[in-house]
Amino acid sequence: MSGHSKWSTIKRKKGAADAKRGKIFSRLSKDISLAAKAGGGDPDMNPKLRTVLLKARSENMPTDNIERAIKKGTGELPGVIYEEFVYEGYAPNGVAVVVEVTTDNKNRAASELRSTFSKNGGNLGGAGSVAFMFQRNGQFIISKDKTDEESLMDAALDAGAEDLKSEHEYFEVLAPLTEFDSVSQALAQADIVPDNAELAYLPESYTPISKQDDARQVMRLIDALDDLDDVQNVFHNADIPVEFLEEE
Repeated sequence: MSGHSKWSTIKRKKGAADAKRGKIFSRLSKDISLAAKAGGGDPDMNPKLRTVLLKARSENMPTDNIERAIKKGTGELPGVIYEEFVYEGYAPNGVAVVVEVTTDNKNRAASELRSTFSKNGGNLGGAGSVAFMFQRNGQFIISKDKTDEESLMDAALDAGAEDLKSEHEYFEVLAPLTEFDSVSQALAQADIVPDNAELAYLPESYTPISKQDDARQVMRLIDALDDLDDVQNVFHNADIPVEFLEEE
């Protein structure tokens, strides 16, 4: 996502997720179970779980689903054992891609990823092949109809955020990984609900896409990866003009 296409990319992704709510709830259930398994089922004592629950509630995930996922993570209910993996590769036109996967079968996940990259003009790379092109940060995207810059700055920067950017339709708040939870809590206390909040792989530099056909090729692979059941998040460094995304 580039600076000028980020908002359209997020709206596009959320629109696709809204069309298949079961997929977003499945992803959140995995995240909740993993967080509960790692740090216990009490969100007051488990920052990772607390963060995931904020996202689950922002997506209107039913309380029963949330509680069931927590109990599966803590072992109170039987459930599948999930593991987290990060894969790297290239989309068409030299676009770098990082894929976060949560799966109960690593071999199946790797096979599906390799096939999806191949069928859509990309290739799955080895560990470290593109990760050096990204920096991992906490990222919050907040539409401007939800708050003003001064209020957001007061809440976020005091809680440990390191940068606040004002774009045409939204604010972007960046925070170190260690401060993600404190910034999340500060925004919640200020009644500021992000449109998107995650631990993101943010590109250090971008690959410009100047043709509509090239943009379609890149987004065809990104969408295909995002549709895989084991895939939680897809990050890339394509700089795609906003009008190309809106035509998709």
